[in-house]
Amino acid sequence: MRLLLVEDDALISRSLEQALTRLGNSVDVFDSCRGAHAALQGTAFDLVVLDLGLPDGDGLSLLEGLRRQGDMTPVLVLTARDGLDDRVRGLDLGADDYLAKPFQLAELEARVRALLRRSQQRSDNCLSLGCLRFDPATGSTWLDDDLLDLPHRERLLLESLLLHTGNIAPREILENRLFGFGEVGTNALEVYISRLRKRLKQSGLHIRTFRGLGYRLEEDGE
Repeated sequence: MRLLLVEDDALISRSLEQALTRLGNSVDVFDSCRGAHAALQGTAFDLVVLDLGLPDGDGLSLLEGLRRQGDMTPVLVLTARDGLDDRVRGLDLGADDYLAKPFQLAELEARVRALLRRSQQRSDNCLSLGCLRFDPATGSTWLDDDLLDLPHRERLLLESLLLHTGNIAPREILENRLFGFGEVGTNALEVYISRLRKRLKQSGLHIRTFRGLGYRLEEDGE
């Protein structure tokens, strides 16, 4: 999963990034409303973890703008504010969950997993197609009963393809999830597509190319 973390406290931000990455997520971190807003305009995220007290504005304004645009990306609000009015306002503006500081990392991780399950309309954490099964919480991948050991970027690619099952996974989204916002070489994505194709040989699955658009993970015969 690709997560957007908006938090201006460097120590908290670093701890959360490490914790959420350990769960198998790709995490983009910003410390201001302006940076987060720009990221949200150009990238599809699976979840936003949003602090309210930001140096250039109120996180609730960012949330309000997101919902006004019709963007229903799940948002977990983090805040040091104790007031009930603030919590109610956040939920009324479209926050999916609220976590008051200080909090335990284990609770945040559980809430993140629950929101991601809900957004994908799944009863558990796993994504599957044919004999392939992937657990975003741990990054574990199975072909039938065999555990498949995948490097980090191949896991991100496989997860992205599974999240788009039945649809084309746009090239831009795949590149952003694998490489972030930096410059990407012309054939960088193809390198990982090729590696994953080799791992899926004789699995009954294949990755189909849609030139100029992206890729789709399909069962053989489709």
